[in-house]
Amino acid sequence: MQTRDVLVKRWSVVSARSFEEVLERLTAPIGRTDLSEFHRAISAAKTLAELEKVVLAAVGPSEFMEFARYDPGDVLRKERGGEGPKMLRLLIGNPLIMKEMARVVPDAASYAPTTILVDERADGVHLSYDSMASLLAPYGNPVALAVAKDDDAKVQRLLETAAG
Repeated sequence: MQTRDVLVKRWSVVSARSFEEVLERLTAPIGRTDLSEFHRAISAAKTLAELEKVVLAAVGPSEFMEFARYDPGDVLRKERGGEGPKMLRLLIGNPLIMKEMARVVPDAASYAPTTILVDERADGVHLSYDSMASLLAPYGNPVALAVAKDDDAKVQRLLETAAG
């Protein structure tokens, strides 16, 4: 079995806004679609142009769409009798961006979509994610790295705007 060390850079911003407000500001520009229909349409696409049309209809102004959301905060609050901080994990991405990275570094597909963690702490609401560029740096591919850096910049703008 082959192994590769990956030094991950975690990017975080803290907001004084409420969890609910941060989450609303974060998700407003992210596309949401019926994922079953989306996957059906992706599978039915016969050409790259058809695929692009499906993806572009699903993403929001941020150029991202939501693939999943998990609520680890709900699980953590169970041991505290329903009390405690809120925490939400969002998986967002754009299959067209992933395609550009994965065509030259196949392992990139294991890092996309991107995870964003939104969680309440004593000092505010934290928005965090692991830099795609840091995940792909060990592969040494300049094409994938350029796409990853552009992706990181989009995610950073999204988080900074949400933290506001």
